[in-house]
Amino acid sequence: MNNKISDHKNIALFPGLNSLRFIAAFLVVLHHGETIKRKYEMDNFEWLGLFRNGGHAVTFFFVLSGFLITYLLLKERERTGTIKVKKFYLKRVLRIWPLYFLLIFIGAILLPCVFSIFQIDYEMPYNLKQTWFYFLFFIPGLVTFYFGHHLLEPLWSIGVEEVFYLIWAPLFKYIKKRVWVLLLSVILFKIILYVSGFVIHNELFGYLIAVYKFESMAVGGLGAYLIYTYGQSFTESFLFKVPIQIITFSTLVVFLLFHCNIHNKVWLIVFKTPVLSSLLIDFLFLYAIICISTVDNSIIKLRNKTLSFLGEISYGIYMYHMLIIFGVILFLKKYLVQITLAWSHIVFYGIVVFSTISVSILSKYLFENYFLKLKRRYD
Repeated sequence: MNNKISDHKNIALFPGLNSLRFIAAFLVVLHHGETIKRKYEMDNFEWLGLFRNGGHAVTFFFVLSGFLITYLLLKERERTGTIKVKKFYLKRVLRIWPLYFLLIFIGAILLPCVFSIFQIDYEMPYNLKQTWFYFLFFIPGLVTFYFGHHLLEPLWSIGVEEVFYLIWAPLFKYIKKRVWVLLLSVILFKIILYVSGFVIHNELFGYLIAVYKFESMAVGGLGAYLIYTYGQSFTESFLFKVPIQIITFSTLVVFLLFHCNIHNKVWLIVFKTPVLSSLLIDFLFLYAIICISTVDNSIIKLRNKTLSFLGEISYGIYMYHMLIIFGVILFLKKYLVQITLAWSHIVFYGIVVFSTISVSILSKYLFENYFLKLKRRYD
């Protein structure tokens, strides 16, 4: 099978990216699984870097969103001469909103009623009257900020994505030249805000700066611009020679496995320096996205059909997994703590992964696909 990309301005599907989506979603599952086990005083592996990649996985999703959305906007503008902002918004609404609001209904309305009726030992840290505004206007991260950890916590990243979509299409509609200046300006502006956080000692300001990682999306957008503008001359440059690939992918893998377990000075300078280290991680993710999806001699392909399918349901995996993890721990904790540590983890993740994937498949085919069919009318 020839997967060579010959026209970098008309790529319909970037191969390998669905697999990367699943891997990122799975890292989020591992992170929350160990975090919640620790909360319920169960044996856990939260101390190991592999199980503390939830934030990094979400950052990857931001870089990927910036990459794909920027590429699509560049492609549309060259093909039509403009950006149809309303059409862009409608497609994002049909993809994101149905599952987002379904989760809000389940987590903020249905489950509190179920907990009350069946006297289940779980206390919601908020009620809908206190939080409806944050959920409705896509700022669910403030629910976590004001009320603490909760069942719908993963929704914070959906709010960030929605704000990104809201501003990105109009920017590309009216800024037609020197897109790279726009992308670099976003990154520079975010660096300035990060630095100002050391001067402005306000907890909410610091939280918002940390959460709204538009610089990650701009990094992804910069990658899309390079692919779209320079095509094969870029993907065949020295940056993607096999020795550079080996070094870069090895660095990324070691980082994801042990980022919080290595404490030597060089490692801390490279990966723990404020602002700059975050950008380095963004660019490592971007490198993986570009190399796997567009570089013909990539040492990592990820063209596996099973991984690709799991990537197609990764939105559901990301949205449902927290509810399922809580459910497994609430109902099975007393059994899990009675068996050996190894079997406890095997049983726990076996049930969590199987249930999350099953629910996500049902959600896609019985619920999400209805809206995706409507979305395709606007392609």
